[in-house]
Amino acid sequence: MITVELPGAIAAFSTRDGGVSEGAYASLNIGLHVGDDPAKVVENRRLLAEQVGLAPEAIAMGKQVHETAIERWGTLPDPVRHGFTDPKAELPEVDGHTTTRHGLGLLVQVADCLPIALASPRRIAMIHCGWRGLAGGLVEHALSLFEAPPTAAVGPGIGSCCYEVGPEVLAAFEGIEGAASGRMLDLRRVATEKLSAAGSKAVEHVDLCTSCNPDRFFSYRRDGGVTGRQCGIVWRP
Repeated sequence: MITVELPGAIAAFSTRDGGVSEGAYASLNIGLHVGDDPAKVVENRRLLAEQVGLAPEAIAMGKQVHETAIERWGTLPDPVRHGFTDPKAELPEVDGHTTTRHGLGLLVQVADCLPIALASPRRIAMIHCGWRGLAGGLVEHALSLFEAPPTAAVGPGIGSCCYEVGPEVLAAFEGIEGAASGRMLDLRRVATEKLSAAGSKAVEHVDLCTSCNPDRFFSYRRDGGVTGRQCGIVWRP
């Protein structure tokens, strides 16, 4: 687990270590939708909650769809509809979460996309940023919810060393200097520029490439889609 202190909050980015899953999902896979044994994933989620010092029922997540919707949480998740350790939970279709509540963890799953935590003294958010979310305005939407400019922590994700994309993806970011070199896209550069332009007052990075570090991270692209998920989580103590 990699932790970053933010104003009034803590962000944590999990690795693939410390769980009970096996094979392509070894070992701390938290993704229930990837083909792993659900019982093992539930145990991994329980272990993750234990690592960050939160009860499983105090962790909010969604069904990520690579769009820009953000769920606003004023209370703890409904254990029936949104249970973190319930394989049948009906999760909201969102790629971000925000709250002002203390003791509520906001979680996104990733396996190459960037998990980005945002925090001001009164509000936190966690967003799941692939190229579609970044192009669609997810960063701008998240920052618009803050009363004061937040500090950002950008977690591990696929680096420009490994992220070759097509012309339609490159075209989405052609206005960002240094975003691309040939067909290699730098998602981290894109995210940094968008965070700064939208008003983030500081951006911290856990600058590790998920694709380059198979011992530490799952990577959808490196592993041909058969892989687990790590996460980014942020909470107000």
